[in-house]
Amino acid sequence: MAIKKKATKKTTAKKKAAPKKKTTKKAASKKTAKKKVAAKKKPAKKKAAPKRKTAAKKKAAPKRKTAKKKAAPKKKATAKKKPAKKKVASKRKPNPAFMRPMTLSAELGAVVGTKPIPRTEVTKKIWSYIKKNNLQDAVNRRMINADEKLKKIFGGKKKVSMFEMTKLVNKHMK
Repeated sequence: MAIKKKATKKTTAKKKAAPKKKTTKKAASKKTAKKKVAAKKKPAKKKAAPKRKTAAKKKAAPKRKTAKKKAAPKKKATAKKKPAKKKVASKRKPNPAFMRPMTLSAELGAVVGTKPIPRTEVTKKIWSYIKKNNLQDAVNRRMINADEKLKKIFGGKKKVSMFEMTKLVNKHMK
């Protein structure tokens, strides 16, 4: 406890050592007047300074651009790696089995024709016949409504899906 008492005595001694200055009304008014004058002068300096800076920046900007153009070093011709030669896109060759002319049955010949033609052509001609005679179902476009000629090919079915159609048509080709 004795230590604490000494510390308090020291702090009080310091406070007593620094006497306070008394200011008069005249001195206080002079200080505020100086602050007001200084406050008025500062904004004037700030306004003038940005104008000078922007003018300096505008003038400096074109110089920098031209300096960059002049200072850009020319690229040396370096030995570039040759890209791998791309293969020329050739047309896709169809499978010869699809292109071989097939002999058609009499039922299929009535729709497509009697000449031997490849499978791909048979499918194209059947679809043109279906669209020409409006045999595709209006609600479910995958279904085909067979007429008298197509019923013979489809094995007597009235409705056939387009996926099943190719299977049934292949039975009429040799």
